[in-house]
Amino acid sequence: MKSVGKTLCIVFLKLIATVCCLFVVTFAAYFFNLDMKLTAKMEPILFHFYDKVKRDQHL
Repeated sequence: MKSVGKTLCIVFLKLIATVCCLFVVTFAAYFFNLDMKLTAKMEPILFHFYDKVKRDQHL
């Protein structure tokens, strides 16, 4: 019975550590505005494909 409790404790600690790491990563992305910086770097690539799309110009 003792090993089940110990295993459960280890699993719980790993879960807490994972949640904390994910929080730190997402907070850093928010704090340094990394999502918008990545989007700005991808913008020329996205425009290249977007400009090829045929559009219906009728209003």
